[in-house]
Amino acid sequence: MKKIALSLMLIFGATSSISAYAATPIPDTADAPVISKPISAPAPTPDTNISQADLERFGAAMEAVQDYYVDKVSGKTIIDNAISGMLSNLDPHSAYLDEQDYEDLQAMTEGQFCGIGVEVDMEGPALEVIAPLDGSPAAKAGIKAGDMIVRINDTPVQGLTANQAIMMMRGKKGDKVTLTIFRKGAAKPLVITLTRDEIKLQNVRSELLEKKYGYIRVASFQVNTGADVAKAIASLEKQSNNHLEGVILDLRNNPGGVVQASVDTASDFLNSKNLPYGKKVVYTKGRIKEADFTGYATGNDLTHGVPIVVLINGGTASAAEIVAGALQDYHRALIVGQRSFGKGSVQTVFPLQDGKTAIKLTTARYYTPSGRTIQALGITPDIMIPDLQIPSSVKPQEGLIIRESDFPDHLTTVQSNGEVTKPVAQDDAQLMQQLMGKKSKKDQPLIYKDYQLQQALLLLQALNANVIKSQSES
Repeated sequence: MKKIALSLMLIFGATSSISAYAATPIPDTADAPVISKPISAPAPTPDTNISQADLERFGAAMEAVQDYYVDKVSGKTIIDNAISGMLSNLDPHSAYLDEQDYEDLQAMTEGQFCGIGVEVDMEGPALEVIAPLDGSPAAKAGIKAGDMIVRINDTPVQGLTANQAIMMMRGKKGDKVTLTIFRKGAAKPLVITLTRDEIKLQNVRSELLEKKYGYIRVASFQVNTGADVAKAIASLEKQSNNHLEGVILDLRNNPGGVVQASVDTASDFLNSKNLPYGKKVVYTKGRIKEADFTGYATGNDLTHGVPIVVLINGGTASAAEIVAGALQDYHRALIVGQRSFGKGSVQTVFPLQDGKTAIKLTTARYYTPSGRTIQALGITPDIMIPDLQIPSSVKPQEGLIIRESDFPDHLTTVQSNGEVTKPVAQDDAQLMQQLMGKKSKKDQPLIYKDYQLQQALLLLQALNANVIKSQSES
C-alpha cells in the first residue's frame, strides 16, 4: 500500500502543482491563449494540498483493481483512467488526450490531417456528402455532392455518431479505406476504395453576391484563419472591381478554435486607431497570472468601413463568439441569426512527460472588449432570424403582372421639370423565364437554399442604402 502511495506521489507530486508534470503548454482548438512557459500553481493551501491519507486511499482503490478486478488491468491503463476521470469531472471541456486524441488535436489546429478529403453531414443512417475537397482522394475517386455514405469498410454508418464516422475515414497516409455509397440514379450501391492522403482544410471560403456584396464563410479558427480572411477580402474587392459595398461574415456552426486566430480575424474588420476599450478584442481572467491574456486589434479595417452583417446561430461557439462579440461591442457589424452557444472558457493543452499524451485543462474565462461574459449566455443577435426551410413548392405568384405602362394608350411619363421618361420594357428573356422557365436547384433563389443568408443579404443591402443616403445628404 505505502509503495503504491509513494509511486503516486512521484507521478502526481505532493501538491496539485501543474509544473510537476507539464511541459510547455500549447494552444488547442478550444481557444487557448499562447503561454510561453509552463503554468505554476500557487503555493499549496489546505484546499489544494493532497494529504498522505488521500494518496493512501487512492492507492487502496488502485490495489483493489489490480488484485480483484475480473480481468487483468495494467498499471498504465489504471493511471490513464485516473487522469481521465479527474479531468472529465471538472467541467465539460477539460479532458485527457491519449496519443490519438493528441495527434488529431495538433493536426486540426494546423488545419491538416490525413484522410480522404470530403465534407459530410449526418443524414439519418448515412453521411451525406456536402462536397469533396479539390484535389483530394475523394475528388479524384469521383465522389460527388449528394452521395450517401452508408458503410465505412465493414462498419455500417447507422448507429455511429458523426464524429465516430468521420474519424473512421481518417488514418495514416497511404492506408486504404473502402466506402459503400448510394448515389441517385445508380442502379446499385457503389463500392469505392480510396487511399488516405494529407488533407489541408479549406477553412475560409468566399463568393460575391449580386456583384457587389461579399460573403465570407469561416468554418473554424485555425492558425492561419486571420490571414485567409484577409485574402478573401482582397479577392472580393478584386471581383467587385473595387466596388465592394458590404460583407456578410458567416460564423454559423463554427465551433471555435485558436484564440489568436479570432483576434486576427476581428482585426481584419476593425480600425485600431479609432477603438475604445483599449483596442481589446478579447481578454481572459484565470486563477493565476499566467492564464491571463489580452488580444488587441491591430492595423486598419481591410473593408474600408463598408457595412458588415455577421451571421450566428446556436452552433457558433468560443472563438467565433469572440469575433461576434468584439464586432458587436465596437458597433462595427450587425449581428443577426440566433443566440450563440455560450462557451466563454479557455482551455490550454499541457503535453505530458512522454510527449505523446496531454491534458486539456480549463484555465480561464474570456470577456468581450466591453467586459461582457459569454459563458452560458452567448451572444444575443441585434436582429433575430429563425432558421427556416422554405420548400420550393412555396413560390411567389408567377402570373403575368399587368401595370399601367403595359396599356398601349397610357399617358406618357412627364417629370415635374417637363422631362419625358420612357418606361422600361420587360426583357423578353425575363418574360420567358417568368412564364415557362423552371430553375434548377443550383439556380434557385437564395431564399430556398439559405433563408438566414437571404435575410442577412437584405439587411446588408438596407444598411448600404442608408450609408449611400447619408453620404449624399452630407
